[in-house]
Amino acid sequence: MTVHLEVADGVGTIRLDRPPMNALDVATQDRLRELAEEAGRRDDVRAVVLWGGEKVFAAGADIKEMQAMDHAAMVLRSKALQDSFTAVARIPKPVVAALTGYALGGGCELALCADFRIAAENAKLGQPEILLGLIPGAGGTQRLARLVGPSKAKDLIFTGRHVKAEEALAIGLVDRVVPADEVYAQAHAWAARLAAGPALALRSAKESVDAGLETDIDTGLTIERNWFAGLFATEDRQIGMRSFVEEGPGKAKFL
Repeated sequence: MTVHLEVADGVGTIRLDRPPMNALDVATQDRLRELAEEAGRRDDVRAVVLWGGEKVFAAGADIKEMQAMDHAAMVLRSKALQDSFTAVARIPKPVVAALTGYALGGGCELALCADFRIAAENAKLGQPEILLGLIPGAGGTQRLARLVGPSKAKDLIFTGRHVKAEEALAIGLVDRVVPADEVYAQAHAWAARLAAGPALALRSAKESVDAGLETDIDTGLTIERNWFAGLFATEDRQIGMRSFVEEGPGKAKFL
């Protein structure tokens, strides 16, 4: 298998494993969707890390495989391609991408599906599809613009240039830059911290933010209000408020 799911301490690591560059061929895309859906279902997975290994996150799609496809083939395939990435974006739990080496094309688009991105000092990100006479097709034109704004997104998409970790941090494409040998450990530690939190509240927070970004402010506030009120029916809310009153803030132990 070219993608694996490993679970420890409430954190599921979705590991890309297709040496040497983790090129995202059709089989890898389909496996990614399967494991994203599995991670979303499993009770022992409370947060997720996306990880490509010590050397590279993912250098993009399998160009040789794509070169063999004609228009009709890609019309049929493009929906499944987007669905595999959307499955990652819709994991109803916190998702942290741990980026080493290249995160280009589909690799960058996969990183965009995470809630947080921790990058190695040697990481390079970008959407170089324009250099192939194409545009990003796995969500890059949409998720990148929503994350860094349309002007910066167009800069990267129009030129196809690579962005080093420092610039990626400056424009908001990644959230933290750390030494390469600390990337996975820091991503896992951050995910483990979130995994100890109230699962339903985290799920509600993620859906409220993500769904709210896709609609007008009034509809977004309605989404927020419904989730907020609904959480008053949960045991986690009882635990959190009881702990706050009896012990002070930040000491609750959630189930």
